[in-house]
Amino acid sequence: MRKLILAGALGFGLILNMPAYGAETERSKPLIPEELGDAWERLQRALQEWSGQIRERFGTRDSREDRPMISLILKYKDYLRLTGEQVTKLEQLRDNYQRQSIRTEADARIIDLDVAALLDKPTVDVPKVEQKIREVEKMRADLRIARVRAVEQAKALLTAEQRKKFYESLEPRPSRSGQNPSTEREP
Repeated sequence: MRKLILAGALGFGLILNMPAYGAETERSKPLIPEELGDAWERLQRALQEWSGQIRERFGTRDSREDRPMISLILKYKDYLRLTGEQVTKLEQLRDNYQRQSIRTEADARIIDLDVAALLDKPTVDVPKVEQKIREVEKMRADLRIARVRAVEQAKALLTAEQRKKFYESLEPRPSRSGQNPSTEREP
């Protein structure tokens, strides 16, 4: 699906950039109006975000690392019989991580813009580009590590029985007549 969208976008871009057959092009005017270019970039960003949401929703990411573990624990708070104190601490862990994630992703996007600006120059300062790329990837790696730590802190808040019930609720089981498997186990 992603390849099809990418191929379509590439084809569309090539068509827009082709001069009319037999017509002379003016060198002073851009082939694509600036507003259209901006709209195209916004469309690309929206498609990337949309595809990420679809992957999350339909579970094409099968890694345990990609699961919203703290939110899942909170979703099953009644089933796990979490105390008020546990819920409060779990919400704080989740919210703190989300804040850090938003800040990191915003900073990473800014650095990505810096890299794009560096690459648009006639001669590219490769060491500067390399430094920026390494900087943004370190930020993303640090965020992944922070996520693992937050999830482990969340699991440490649960009792052994609660952890066992939680992991049992994550195991896929065939549902009866379209019911959610997790609701079938509730007392």
